[in-house]
Amino acid sequence: MTTKATSAPSLWTKLAYGFGSVAYGVKDQGFNYFLLLFYSQVIGVDARLVGLAITTALVLDAVSDPIVGYWSDNLRSRWGRRHPFMYASAIPVAATYFLLWNPPAWSQGQLFWYLLLLAVLIRTFITFYETPSSALAPELTDDYDQRSSLLSFRYYFGWTGGNFMSVLMFVAVFPLFVTPTIPNGQFNRDAYELYGIVASVLIFIAVIVSAAGTHSRIAHLKPPPPARRMSLGLIFREIFETLANRSFVALFVAAILGAVATGLSAALAFYFSTYFWGFTSQQIGFITLSVFVSAVIGSVMAPVVTRTIGKKRGAMIIGLVAFLGAPTPIVLRLLGILPGNEDPMVFWIVILTTMIDTGLIICFQILASSMLADLVEQAELKTGRRSEGIFFAANTFIRKAVQGFGVIAAGFVLSAADFPTGADPSQVSDEALWRFGAYYVPSILTLWMLMMVAMATYKVSRESHEATLRELAEVKAKGESAAEIEGRA
Repeated sequence: MTTKATSAPSLWTKLAYGFGSVAYGVKDQGFNYFLLLFYSQVIGVDARLVGLAITTALVLDAVSDPIVGYWSDNLRSRWGRRHPFMYASAIPVAATYFLLWNPPAWSQGQLFWYLLLLAVLIRTFITFYETPSSALAPELTDDYDQRSSLLSFRYYFGWTGGNFMSVLMFVAVFPLFVTPTIPNGQFNRDAYELYGIVASVLIFIAVIVSAAGTHSRIAHLKPPPPARRMSLGLIFREIFETLANRSFVALFVAAILGAVATGLSAALAFYFSTYFWGFTSQQIGFITLSVFVSAVIGSVMAPVVTRTIGKKRGAMIIGLVAFLGAPTPIVLRLLGILPGNEDPMVFWIVILTTMIDTGLIICFQILASSMLADLVEQAELKTGRRSEGIFFAANTFIRKAVQGFGVIAAGFVLSAADFPTGADPSQVSDEALWRFGAYYVPSILTLWMLMMVAMATYKVSRESHEATLRELAEVKAKGESAAEIEGRA
């Protein structure tokens, strides 16, 4: 294999790499937006048990991330370090995701264990795809600007893929399953059976297309380190050496806080749409549809922000605007400034603010991920090893191990607001809705602002990244010269 870096990946490479995130996007959208609602409001499992199952699964599964990341950094095969994992995960993750949305008619206790087992299996199988696949980004290009461009494709497809399933559900599937006894198809379990079929097929296609579409780049990716005697102590020592970086710690802490905030926001998103705002399934579908525009906004903005003001500064500015703006409509309602839900203007205010704010959040996520990719060369200069898998495994580790705490927090927000279980929107009192918003806003703002404080300590800039690349080139040139001299001797 050649070790030559590719500074500007082709459009096809960007498309294939990016399309692979549809698999994680569909899985994540389902877990974040539908799973709590499905098992608690449709199946009838206590919301706290559902939250406990999801969080326990996240914690148990999190150990797979560093293992897969380290393994994919060191795998030696004719298909490179990453692709064997990607191909092998396609069928298992699709099959288990289908089973998740088709639970048997068991008791609450049995369904808790069913949900827990399936959640662990799905998250483990998706790790075997997502971690090696994400780790391709620093290998496909070492260019400061091109990494943001490449990851823009990744996030665009991740958001639109998952969002496609949500739009399909609210615009087409839920209305299809309205019956005289179930006036809102959102509460018909048959709708989720169809969702499981379509989503599983889409996950499978995304994994295979991305793996096959980037297969031709295997010969140009970084080679594994020389074969050496491995031990558990060596593995942990190398992982620690790789991650012992101040800028990584900044991103790590920020990602923890952001994951909890994301879990809280996502778990309650459709509660706000259905109960707080009183939107119909079709209206929720149109709001979800607006995220397609948001994905374009964020994906186009991120490379421009990178080129003009840099990743860290851009992330700080974009993040502050996005996170302070996100709960604004809720605050206006709590203060009595926004009109009642009977006013059609409420829908347009919510859809417009959601579209713009989500676009800013996507831009922020792309910049943060690109900032993480820029740490790979710093670690290589320090340790002599390429450790893309470890860095991106740490990122998925955080999302899995911590985001479930946001789901638990969502359950407590609902409980504190005395939010009734399985209630029709017309049966929830105005007082419960007010408490619901009043507990949510300060909780989410606190998490987001602490995240921005942590990110402020990140140190890598365009100049320092390019200096690191020059140092690496010098080190490699010296190493090659020494090897040539030794060979001639």
